[in-house]
Amino acid sequence: MRQKRVAGNWKMNGDQAQNAALLHAIAEQAEKTTAALLVCPPFPYLLQAVAALQTTGVEIGAQDCSAYQEGAYTGEVSARMLADLGVQWVLIGHSERRHYHGEDNALLVEKGRRAVEAGLKPILCVGETLAEREQGLTQQVVAAQIAPFLEHFTLQELASFCIAYEPVWAIGTGLTATPEEAQAVHAAIRAQLAEVDASWAEQVGVLYGGSVKADNAASLFSMPDIDGGLIGGASLDAGQFLAIANAAE
Repeated sequence: MRQKRVAGNWKMNGDQAQNAALLHAIAEQAEKTTAALLVCPPFPYLLQAVAALQTTGVEIGAQDCSAYQEGAYTGEVSARMLADLGVQWVLIGHSERRHYHGEDNALLVEKGRRAVEAGLKPILCVGETLAEREQGLTQQVVAAQIAPFLEHFTLQELASFCIAYEPVWAIGTGLTATPEEAQAVHAAIRAQLAEVDASWAEQVGVLYGGSVKADNAASLFSMPDIDGGLIGGASLDAGQFLAIANAAE
């Protein structure tokens, strides 16, 4: 059985004092949750998170990494640097990177390549816009975002991946897919992965993201192909984040 995982994407939020309180609360309760926990702070606070959570079993993720290994790329942060800090995971292709920064599939494959080379585990984020959903293109769009990774990575490399389905129209809006709607997309994702290897497809974690809260998490996580959540705003509130994690049983 796949273990449930709940990941908190802090986005561009926090300061050292706020983070310390949030991390302390997570650290105190982490061992009581059955779900695997992961937090993704902004780059400047990764070391603070690593230090606060290093004995708790809570893992650390970065929100992005560079497509380059090193060099004259001002403002970039390499996957190797992240691994050197003790980071284990990295988000690849979050919709805010795709839409605000114009990141396309070719660039994201390169970021995934750098992550795997550095020993990081990528969380590949996929999802459709409201316009695409209204046109009935959800599964087509999601499949097109996943396909380049299936083409350019070996099965052994893909074994380290996790996938997060986040419909763009549900991120930070208060809207969310119904459990049945989300399950349909997750099942389609798993079917696409099974075309590469059926055994691997059954083991890959596929998370749901998009306005997940404590009061809707249990119904979402009860679906057979939803293996937890990638949580945005609610991950900044320890009570909410831990309640969501406790729903993933």
